[in-house]
Amino acid sequence: MAIETISGPAAAALAALTEKQIAFLQSLPKAELHAHLNGSIPLSTLEELAQEYTPSPGGISTKDIQQAIETFKLGPKLEKIGDFFSLFPVIYTLTSTPEALRRATHAVLTSFLDGGSPQCHYLELRTGPRQTEAMSREEYIRVVLEEVECYDEDRASLIMTLDRTKGPEIWQECLEIALKLKKEGRRLLGVDLAGDPLKADVSIFQSFFAEAREAGLGITLHIAETPANTDEETLKLLSYHPDRLGHATFLNEEAVKIVMKENPCIEICLSSNLLCKTVSDLETHHIRQYLKCDHPIAICTDDALPFRTTLLAEYALLLAAPPYGLGLSEDEVRRVAEMSLQSRFKVLKGTP
Repeated sequence: MAIETISGPAAAALAALTEKQIAFLQSLPKAELHAHLNGSIPLSTLEELAQEYTPSPGGISTKDIQQAIETFKLGPKLEKIGDFFSLFPVIYTLTSTPEALRRATHAVLTSFLDGGSPQCHYLELRTGPRQTEAMSREEYIRVVLEEVECYDEDRASLIMTLDRTKGPEIWQECLEIALKLKKEGRRLLGVDLAGDPLKADVSIFQSFFAEAREAGLGITLHIAETPANTDEETLKLLSYHPDRLGHATFLNEEAVKIVMKENPCIEICLSSNLLCKTVSDLETHHIRQYLKCDHPIAICTDDALPFRTTLLAEYALLLAAPPYGLGLSEDEVRRVAEMSLQSRFKVLKGTP
């Protein structure tokens, strides 16, 4: 994503830095560990796919597609986290064929990993297998993997997402695909729980994650994203002993004690939290409690397209002085970047 397309708090933080500070952030070896494929597609790629789109009977109209593109150009207005999920049907429609999905995946990988100053040195991209008229769920994930595996193993890997809204039959199918690919030696390193945070009884997932762990897959869970997520649900998810936690915004005291003891990395998405209004400002952001005790964290973009951000801009939110950022020192920011690399599902020899 070009710097001129960044907006919101990330843009303000970036604008507050000197050229020397920006160069410092660009030079840091860092990992992006929480980036959703469909939320990270460059706008230019979506525009190309929209121009080629032909609606099917009963499908999304060309007018609706163009209106959605304009919304992404202006930057979606989110009043609550639930508004976020309404943005994706158009993206799913535009990436419903193998060729379109391949182009979108290639564009996302390029945006993170290529160029003179890549956003990150290592990317764990995540997506949930989708079945369309043109491809099965397994075909979907294999298309994405083929693009991921065009990069060396010390640059890119894939995480498979289980969508909370889909139900046990589809979760089982997705898990079987993940286990099959793992057995084949493909570069699928972990599984994730995501989707609407207020859907599904998470106790259902216990056997899925136990089987994934037994197969050697890493586990990351979107957890405690909203105040409506109960403490009981959070504790149940923590009982699955995840390696990493996504957001972890509303942990009670008991949950925090477990996290501090078991030491999972917290995937922090600053712009996402601010724009979805799950935190009010950086001053009260839960990142501070983890910084105080050097608990593992990774700074991530989440969904760069709707949140109009980049990994560089998210790191700017660490370095910029208040009120634009947290005002961390360069040494503190360097430590955060190191922790992101140390929290990869597969720490590779000979890499930073």
